[in-house]
Amino acid sequence: MNFHNDISASALGKIREFVYRTAGIVIGPDKTALVTGRLWRRLAIYGFTNYDAYVNFIARPEGADERDIMLDLLTTNETYFFREPAHFDFLRNEIIPRQGSGTMRVWCAAASTGEEPYSIAMVLADCLGTSNWTILATDISRKVLEHARQGVYRAERINHMPADYLKRFCRRGIGEYDGMLAVVPSLRAPLNFELHNLLHPRPEQEKFDVIFLRNVLIYFDNPTKQQVLNNVLQALRPGGWLILGHCESLQGLQVPVDTLRPSIYRKPITVNKNHVERAETNSQRAAFSLQRAELAPHSAAFGRIAS
Repeated sequence: MNFHNDISASALGKIREFVYRTAGIVIGPDKTALVTGRLWRRLAIYGFTNYDAYVNFIARPEGADERDIMLDLLTTNETYFFREPAHFDFLRNEIIPRQGSGTMRVWCAAASTGEEPYSIAMVLADCLGTSNWTILATDISRKVLEHARQGVYRAERINHMPADYLKRFCRRGIGEYDGMLAVVPSLRAPLNFELHNLLHPRPEQEKFDVIFLRNVLIYFDNPTKQQVLNNVLQALRPGGWLILGHCESLQGLQVPVDTLRPSIYRKPITVNKNHVERAETNSQRAAFSLQRAELAPHSAAFGRIAS
């Protein structure tokens, strides 16, 4: 059997339904090649001769771990440092100068393997130093989050990174890590990587100043987009910024935000008795304490990048 192409309509339908029910992601009926291209090795590992047997296996209790692996394989997408750079310019030039005092809290809601939250962190560290901000970086995939926590990447992943940031915030691999780059521990420390499904809300006490929700809504249908945005905006403070991917829009959705420019939005500020109030109090800020990211013990294997 050719696992690259042969999958029954029933097996494909059950896989599509599972991914939609679990992650809200729509896999179209025309995505047969994507499904089989990412899963055929799993059948070979278990010795299954067809996808129906594989689907039956993951439906049973003993298939729970494989369900997570399948979800990882079907929902993980390519990313890189400083993708869509205009958003990082806006963060640097428009958002940070308006931040005021207090710790700046950012939620990167689709962190993948970490390139996006580390790109955000570099801008924040450049503008604010390393002690006046925190980032919550979430994803539905345990596998990509483990990669992100390590902060180690192949050198070609940093092609779009500003040269100054490369020198300041990365170290070049030595020995077995040759050809790799590591994000410096001081930049990784303020980041908390956490497993989170966007179909579920965050704890009520969490309020963020900026939420990056980039290049994820395109995988949802409109009802799921609305559900995800409701959950995300619940965690955005009044006056906070929401940043989507350039190819995404809020057309056809009920979203209480103001459009600043394509893909960049701001939640209205609460107005009370002719003065503007930030809805987030000091006690709310104190209630939200991010855990420090676990720092991988590989610093000795990486050296400074020369000018």
